[in-house]
Amino acid sequence: MELEQYNFSVEEVQEHSLKDILIKYLYNWKWFVLSLVVSLILGFVYLRYQTPLYEVNATILIQDDKNGEISSELSAFEDLGLFKNNKNIDNEIEILKSRSLMTMVVEELKLNIAYYSYGRPIEHERYSDTPIIINYIIKDSLSMIQGNWVVIPESNKTFTLKNGLNNELIGKYNFGEAITLESGKIIFTTTNFYSDSYLNRNFRVVISPMDAVVDEYLAAIKVNPVNKTSNAITISLKGPLPDKCADVVDNLIKQHNFDAIADKNQVSKNTADFINERIKYITNELSDVEGEAENFKVKYKLTDVESEAKLFLQTGSQSEMNQLDATTQVKIAEFMNAYIKKHSNPDDLIPANVGLSDAPLSAQINEYNKLVLERNRMLKNAGEKNPMVENLDNQITGIRSSIKESLINLQNTLMIKATEIAKKENEINSKIGTVPKYEREYRTIQRQQQIKETLYLYLLQKREETNIALAVTVANAKIIDKAYSNGAMVAPKKQIIYLSTFLIGLIFPIIIFYILELLDTKVHGKKDTDKVNIPFLGDIPQSSSKERLVVIANNKSNIAEAFRLLRTNVEFIISNHKQASKTIFVTSTIGKEGKSYIALNLAASFALSGKKTLLIGTDLRAPKILTYLGLGDKKGLTNYITDVDIKLNEVIFNAPNVTNFDILPSGPIPPNPAELLMHPRIKEMFELVKNIYDYIIVDTAPVGLVADTLLINMYADCTVFVARANYLDKRLLRIAESLNKEKRLPNMAVLINGSDYKKGYGYGYGYGYGYGYGGYGYGQEKPEPKWKRFLTKKDAI
Repeated sequence: MELEQYNFSVEEVQEHSLKDILIKYLYNWKWFVLSLVVSLILGFVYLRYQTPLYEVNATILIQDDKNGEISSELSAFEDLGLFKNNKNIDNEIEILKSRSLMTMVVEELKLNIAYYSYGRPIEHERYSDTPIIINYIIKDSLSMIQGNWVVIPESNKTFTLKNGLNNELIGKYNFGEAITLESGKIIFTTTNFYSDSYLNRNFRVVISPMDAVVDEYLAAIKVNPVNKTSNAITISLKGPLPDKCADVVDNLIKQHNFDAIADKNQVSKNTADFINERIKYITNELSDVEGEAENFKVKYKLTDVESEAKLFLQTGSQSEMNQLDATTQVKIAEFMNAYIKKHSNPDDLIPANVGLSDAPLSAQINEYNKLVLERNRMLKNAGEKNPMVENLDNQITGIRSSIKESLINLQNTLMIKATEIAKKENEINSKIGTVPKYEREYRTIQRQQQIKETLYLYLLQKREETNIALAVTVANAKIIDKAYSNGAMVAPKKQIIYLSTFLIGLIFPIIIFYILELLDTKVHGKKDTDKVNIPFLGDIPQSSSKERLVVIANNKSNIAEAFRLLRTNVEFIISNHKQASKTIFVTSTIGKEGKSYIALNLAASFALSGKKTLLIGTDLRAPKILTYLGLGDKKGLTNYITDVDIKLNEVIFNAPNVTNFDILPSGPIPPNPAELLMHPRIKEMFELVKNIYDYIIVDTAPVGLVADTLLINMYADCTVFVARANYLDKRLLRIAESLNKEKRLPNMAVLINGSDYKKGYGYGYGYGYGYGYGGYGYGQEKPEPKWKRFLTKKDAI
């Protein structure tokens, strides 16, 4: 039966089992505790030095502003999407987020000035409750300069002023005193919140560049629709001071409404200016006509011309009224046409509500003005090449052309109507041929006077209507909820920070241990030997004892039991050998792997089982057996080989404290150990001891350094290849694999020496013993804790 068929490990224990991993990490529990403590402390320090942030929200409703229906002539354009009655929510959001509005808010609230009071561990911003404020002598200077000062009140009247950047002393001043600095004259004054408790405390006053503050608030403000189908908009802002954030949001809404009202009033103001201009012109004309009528009566000594032509006037009254109305409409149309020609810029508004009888034309003018206002508002935040601006320009051009054409058509229609009325009036005039010449001339003057008076009264009426429209203009943003905060801190979130630091503290050592394991090239246990084609014999736990001979009578320690189990496994390997005496070589790859320690205790284990056992030291280069036993220098193998007069029994000694256990030490270190091992007396020695002893344990030299062991390999029945845990490089196991593959060492099997079960590397033996996780003392072991016994419990095979 081939040795490769043997595997002296517990099959029920799976490699990389969850229990093994857990045990490995539990062994390093102190590092986990330290990592968790440090991580949580860092989380606490982070929270301690972070400024809490609060969120303020406000909700507004964008209302529709319909001043009239779109004319039937423009309905085709509405179907094409060129005109929209409802306010564009996206446009309103962009306006609320515009730089111009935020600049007005920052200037009005003086947000570029910040006040701080020093506290533990960080300074706190003060806003409405600041005990000290700053002012400049020159108006509007606060919006143009920047500075950083520290104010330290020394009394209710005096204070010390320092440079906030380098803590340089500027001077001592009185509150309310003008201080001349490079940036101008400033004044520090106290507020109602000032008290004696602020004496000798530091207050910092910072004036930041206006543009930087505007950019800061533009980045912080959030404007979003409540949902896709609603005209409601939510405005939110986060900051360390809820009352300051609320003022910013409320003032932003106020500035938005002021701006919208100003845009709406612009049409009415233009209309009022137009009406006032026409009233002034008509007043002069009416004065001229009334003077002409007065001069006519005086010249021809007439008192009551109308009564003399009462009959004819009654007949032609209706005709005159029609003529008057048509002439008035013609004049208004002429005025409008002249105004449009004079104001040809695309951003000029057209006077509305001036009395045109053509309702579709009035609707066109209203729609034109709305588009112009919308274009002007968009230009505040977009360029003229913006697609939406260009779309509005196309709409404005189209409507302006339509208005011009409508005015021309209206003039032509009114002129035709006036011509027909004049024709009828001429017929009436021909019937009053008997009326004196003076009466006819007076009627002409009187008609002109009536036309001027009617137009004058009409313009006065329209001026009053325009003034009323100016007075009652309302904003298109209705406040649903003013800016408010529920008082809950939104950042930093303590639960998330502590949870994150806890997880980091837990994961960090796992990652470190995992990386160390990836970088680890040392042999630790069976999982490392499985990568090479060598049978696994078992492992010996790491010992903390200074004693090297641990296998003695009545010793029930874990290590002693491990050597007894090793003895059983070795016996099983060589059970096929028919020879009465069995020779077992113990070797390793390099030195200091504990092969001498293994050979000594394995031999003692065989001796305690009642077998006559001999331990031979063939490691002639670095002998350790006598040192381990504390026997001092004695004759040994080298003496036997080099001196033919020395008998074998003269170099064999009884081991202390163990019966049936003899030792043939290496003897003095020779200059030519390899040549000595090739001496004929070596063969003679092995033949002699095999006739005397049941088991011969041979402590040989490391095979990875010298060829000594291979020179005597023909005398071995079995080879125990020792690999020291946490010491031997895994790559050196290839040496043992090569020797086993080439059959240069008979019946080779790997034994792991110094396994650290506490770290989870040990493989364990099973067989009801459950070694590996306790101490390594002598005598009866102390009982392990229940949790450790549970984790290390293995079913007996």
